Amino acid sequence: MGLLRVMMPPKLQLIALLAFAVAMFFLENQIQKLEESRGKLERAIARHEVREIEHRHTQDGVRERDSAASSPSEGEDDLVIIYNRVPKTASTSFTNIAYDLCGKNHYHVLHINTTKNNPVMSIQDQMRFVKNVTEWREMKPAFYHGHVSFLDFTKFGVKRKPIYINVIRDPIERLVSYYYFLRFGDDYRPGLRRRKQGDKKTFDECVSAGGSDCAPEKLWLQIPFFCGHYSECWNVGSQWALEQAKYNLVNEYLLVGVTEELEDFVMMLEAALPRFFKGATELYKTGKKSHLRKTSEKKPPTKESIAKLQQSAIWKMENDFYEFALEQFQFVRAHAVREKDGELYLLAQNFFYEKIYPKN
Repeated sequence: MGLLRVMMPPKLQLIALLAFAVAMFFLENQIQKLEESRGKLERAIARHEVREIEHRHTQDGVRERDSAASSPSEGEDDLVIIYNRVPKTASTSFTNIAYDLCGKNHYHVLHINTTKNNPVMSIQDQMRFVKNVTEWREMKPAFYHGHVSFLDFTKFGVKRKPIYINVIRDPIERLVSYYYFLRFGDDYRPGLRRRKQGDKKTFDECVSAGGSDCAPEKLWLQIPFFCGHYSECWNVGSQWALEQAKYNLVNEYLLVGVTEELEDFVMMLEAALPRFFKGATELYKTGKKSHLRKTSEKKPPTKESIAKLQQSAIWKMENDFYEFALEQFQFVRAHAVREKDGELYLLAQNFFYEKIYPKN
C-alpha cells in the first residue's frame, strides 16, 4: 500500500480516498438500515406474540365462562337461600315477596313444613334436608323458608353452604303479637281456627295473673332459632346459647334484618342478591301482599306489663340479642344505604382495581 501511495499521483490518491469513504458510508448506511429492519421485525414478532397470548387468554376466558354457565355448581343458578323464619316477625309478609318474584326471576320457593312446627329436626331429617338442599339440582336456584332453627351445614361435609338470612323483632312486641295470633289469628287466613281461639283474656290480664302464655319463658325463641340444633340452645336462659346465637348471626348469616325496618332489609337484599330479589323494593312499597298479614284484635300492652317482663333475666338476654342484631344491621345499612329527601337509595360501588400485574 505504501508502494501504491508512492507510485500513485496525488490526484488519484485523493479520488481513491473519496471512493473508499463513500463506500464505507454506504456500507454503514446499509448496516444501519438492516439494524432498523431487524428491530421492526422483532417488534412485529413481539406484537404478534402478544396478540396470540391475548387471543389465547380470551379463548380461555370464554371457555371458562361457558364452563361456568354449563356447570351449575359454579354459577348463580346453584345458589340456595335459607330463611329460617322466626314466628311473628313479619316473616309471611317478606316471604310473599319471594313468592311474587320467583316466576319473574326464575327460581324456586320451597316451604319447610315441619310436624307440629317443631323447629328442631331429628338427626336423620337433618341429613335428608342437607342432601336435598345441596343435591336437588332441579330445584336450584332455591329459596327455602320455614320455622326451623339454624342448621350448620359444615358438620355434614358440605363444601358450598347455603346463604342464610333472617328477620328478628323486639322480643316483647313479638310475644304480644304471637299471644293474640294464637287467639284471633290474622287477616291472612281469617277462617282458620287457632289453638287458643275462644280465650278472650288480654295480654295485660295474662301478665297480671301470671299466666303461662305470657310468661318470660315464652320470650326465649329468637336466641335458640339462631343458636341451632344443640341441646343447650333450648335451655331457657342459657348464656352459652346467647353467645352461640350471636356468633352464628355474624358468621353464618349474610344479612339479618329487623321487623321495624323491613324496607331497608329488602332493599339491601335486592342490591346484594339481585338474582333473587330484583324488583323486591318496588314490590314491597306497592305490592298488595307486602303488608298482608296482620294479627287481629291485638291490644298494645301497658307500661306495667312491659316493666314486669323486663325484670326477668330471660327478657334481658333476648333483648341483648335483639340489640346486638339491630346494631349489626344498622352498621351494614350505614355502609350501603343513604337517605335523601325522605327517600332511601343505595350507594354506588366504591372500590376498584389498580396496579394489576403482570402487564402483558
